[in-house]
Amino acid sequence: MAKKVVAQIKLHVPGAQANPAPPVGPALGQHGVNIMQFCKQFNEQTKGKDGLILPVVISVHEDRSFSFIIKSPPSSVLIKRAANLAKASGTSGKEIIGKITKKQVGEIAKLKAKDLNTTDMNQAIKIIEGTARSMGIAIEG
Repeated sequence: MAKKVVAQIKLHVPGAQANPAPPVGPALGQHGVNIMQFCKQFNEQTKGKDGLILPVVISVHEDRSFSFIIKSPPSSVLIKRAANLAKASGTSGKEIIGKITKKQVGEIAKLKAKDLNTTDMNQAIKIIEGTARSMGIAIEG
């Protein structure tokens, strides 16, 4: 029989850099989860994704054990990385601060495919293009 889930915690944690400091420590501590055990497992599974902000959904069970699912990085983070930008435009409708190619958009859409609410690749590309436009980034090609 499956263990009963008593809480679900959603966090954004840098890949391979989880530590007991906020936001991880307090979020897990209030549910009685072993924080160091989570940090070690998370860091082990996210090796090679250093610095990428990764959403993680942690399910806390009745006996204080846990399981977690690591999702793909937010589209905005991937787009900023592709355009070599530190942050997006503050006035996206008026100011274009960077450019990415259609090929880069396609690669981001493939990475995000399992987390998007579509199975059609053309629609996934349109979702990523819309995110880029709202960040003040132009798409070439």
